[in-house]
Amino acid sequence: MLIPWLEMDGARARLESWSELAQTDLIGHGTKSSADEIRDTAIAQPLLTAAALLSYESVDQPFDLVAGHSVGEFAAAVIAGVLPAEDAMRAVGARGRAMAACAAAQPSGLAAVIGAAPDAVLAAIRAAGACAANFNGPGQIVAGGTLEALERLANNGPPRARVIRLDVAGAFHTPLMAQAEHVLRAALVGAPIRDAAVPVVTNQAGVAMANGHQIVESIICQVTRPVRWDLVLETFAARGTDHHLELAPAGVLTGLARRGLKGAHCEQATHLHLHGASRSEAVAA
Repeated sequence: MLIPWLEMDGARARLESWSELAQTDLIGHGTKSSADEIRDTAIAQPLLTAAALLSYESVDQPFDLVAGHSVGEFAAAVIAGVLPAEDAMRAVGARGRAMAACAAAQPSGLAAVIGAAPDAVLAAIRAAGACAANFNGPGQIVAGGTLEALERLANNGPPRARVIRLDVAGAFHTPLMAQAEHVLRAALVGAPIRDAAVPVVTNQAGVAMANGHQIVESIICQVTRPVRWDLVLETFAARGTDHHLELAPAGVLTGLARRGLKGAHCEQATHLHLHGASRSEAVAA
């Protein structure tokens, strides 16, 4: 995940510093660890943030908007100037460990529900005792809950819908992560927060914000509340921007953008010296 970006000047030194702050070996996990090892959310979250920040350094054009899906909001906040990278990495490390602890305390997970009307999907999720965790765009809502709730949803989903279990450790972005939200809030106490130099489109409301404290509050609250990526895409469309860049590790959000933003040019930061466009959004994975 990090090998291409280690060629950049100073990248190794930054990763060593970020590793201490996040309390995980970013270089080792980003170059040697297996997919199973980095699936641990305590490792994955700092690793995703580091990859996004390093890949952004290769972009040499300004952006009109930034956004990040889930933990990607930390990279978006750093890029926008809301948080220093050091404070973001420290907070992400605490967030990842706390969410992993919540998942271990009560087995839970996520499942995508595809192919049914949103109202029918939400009704089935509620009836199963689960919660909506992600609204990823047209035709895809992700449910989160205990394993028993997800089993009920799979057995009693909307007609003609597919319920697909996701390979994740827990029910992220649901009330089952309440303790992790408290931990994250404590980790950000005293962090220097500034207003955004570039608007951040938040997961919570899908609106472009510049107030730094509101952006950070949104980042904290989305630990237990659904990611509204559908609303983020609507804001991108309403702004009329014509170029979308997904930072490393890239792929998933580019696919969502191509389905939800017909005609938009979507690009992935997969190599060094990637040029931006005059009107763009940076999407942090």
